[in-house]
Amino acid sequence: MPPAEKLDTHHKALTLNLDASAFGSFAEIGAGQEVSHWFFVVGGASATVAKTISAYDKEVSDDLYGSGSRYVSRERLQAMLDKEWSELLAQLSANRGSHTRFFSFVDTVSARNFAGTNDAHGWVALRFQMQPGGPANDVLLHINMRDPSNVLQQEAIGILGVNLIYSALYQSQVEESFLAGLGEDVLKERIEIDYMDLRGPAFESWDRRTLLARLVVKGFAEAVFFPSKGPPVPPTEALYKKALVLAPGYFGHGDPSHSRVHMRLLAAAIQELQKELGDAKVAPAGFFCLTAAALTPNEPAPEVPDLLRRIDALLAAGGDVLLFRQRELYQMKTLVSRYTQAPVRFALGLSLMIQAFEGIYGNLDGRLLEALARLLAQNVRIYAYPMSSTELRDRLKGISASGWEWSETNGMVSADQLRHAPPLGHLYAYLLASNFLVPMQIPATLKADA
Repeated sequence: MPPAEKLDTHHKALTLNLDASAFGSFAEIGAGQEVSHWFFVVGGASATVAKTISAYDKEVSDDLYGSGSRYVSRERLQAMLDKEWSELLAQLSANRGSHTRFFSFVDTVSARNFAGTNDAHGWVALRFQMQPGGPANDVLLHINMRDPSNVLQQEAIGILGVNLIYSALYQSQVEESFLAGLGEDVLKERIEIDYMDLRGPAFESWDRRTLLARLVVKGFAEAVFFPSKGPPVPPTEALYKKALVLAPGYFGHGDPSHSRVHMRLLAAAIQELQKELGDAKVAPAGFFCLTAAALTPNEPAPEVPDLLRRIDALLAAGGDVLLFRQRELYQMKTLVSRYTQAPVRFALGLSLMIQAFEGIYGNLDGRLLEALARLLAQNVRIYAYPMSSTELRDRLKGISASGWEWSETNGMVSADQLRHAPPLGHLYAYLLASNFLVPMQIPATLKADA
């Protein structure tokens, strides 16, 4: 049994080497053999390492794992995992199967290139047995590497790999312990885990949707993606090189009628962006955006069940959802800018737009001006939808926003009817005049339903 106290990477690798029941193979592509390296340097690796391989050459990799897939992809990772596992069992089950918990660790990674121009990310997987002769269990991860150099990224991959093997073999009975062990020494600043898939009886009681949400809540990821159709994928696969409409909100009403309204407003914003793009062949993609952070400094952060309730209502209506760790619009824009340089449009109601102006930006030297500069820097605009005067007044009381005045038309207030005293009023007028802030009309379908 491993020791109960928290261990560093050295002692985790040594503990595994001293465990006579754990034995496995390593196949690592793209960032050196950083995981297997740990088991060699701490001593006693012959008790843990059956084989280690690094198929860097593309022809060699294709010969081993098949051609036709991208080299840093889930498809390549799955091919590696299946082949290494089947070979491990075929070669060693007869002699060691009765007393050995086998495992296969694989990764395929694009670490930072010399010029620093690539997307530093990768896929990592582990297949393992909880007891000798037991069924296989899988953990698949998509990771983003945040270190500024190739050497540091390789080091972080090594730590993550040791964490994964140790947590799977010793800490997978409890979800919180597994996640905590997985992120030790590499969480947030070094490696981001924005996708996780678990398979096998070791995880049969775990809820996959809850796990994805916890990746954000616990700080493993800046955002995760919940699709309305098909299985979850990493955010990069949903956002890559696409023109985007992001619709942030609280979405507290989970009833179908409210969800249909949200869907129609999002569809109208997508249509508006499509008009801007003209004859572009690829239609813009739209996403509802929720945050795992508290909406105001005086509120507690939402609990995972509440987040999932709101997400499920949007998914049931046919909407795709991004769950972000942070609430600020410029933070959301920074995240999606990793994956696309195409136009990005935020679709907001007036109260949420005002909340962005009233936000506390003490973490930025330039406060509101810097937040707006970051938000609107690269082909970003805000589509602002009108609200009823009564609802707007109630919402502004809830966020303690003062100084805003407006005129109204038939009880409705649009973005160009809002006013604020200088100097904020000058900034607001500039955004309107410069078309950074675009007043939208209520879709005709909603008017007809009213």
